[in-house]
Amino acid sequence: MWRLALDRRLRDLGISQAGWLSIAYIAKAKTPLSQGELAGLVQVEAATMVSTIDRLEKAGLVQRVVSESDRRVKNLVVTAQGQAIYNKVRAKAEDMRHELLGRLDAEKLKVATDILEELQALIETA
Repeated sequence: MWRLALDRRLRDLGISQAGWLSIAYIAKAKTPLSQGELAGLVQVEAATMVSTIDRLEKAGLVQRVVSESDRRVKNLVVTAQGQAIYNKVRAKAEDMRHELLGRLDAEKLKVATDILEELQALIETA
């Protein structure tokens, strides 16, 4: 639900959910991600990720860079234009988070956070 709500707010950027999500993962990564690693994070098939990356690269938002350790692997980096898009996505997400969570009182927010953390732990161990 969160992604859908954010996607509606990001329509003016002219980028799909898969696109902005991919840019966000690439921009936040401590080390360059391979296309396969990004597909796993975005939870799409590798073939789907290739077409998403093709579009992002054509738009000048990301670059494929040959891995220094394995020349068969293409790592992904955001361009300056891609970083600008990521900054806009992050700002809009933060605005939405404040707007939505600001409507909850502290006690309800604490209960919701506790429940979500417990669910996440259960899912990760399932």
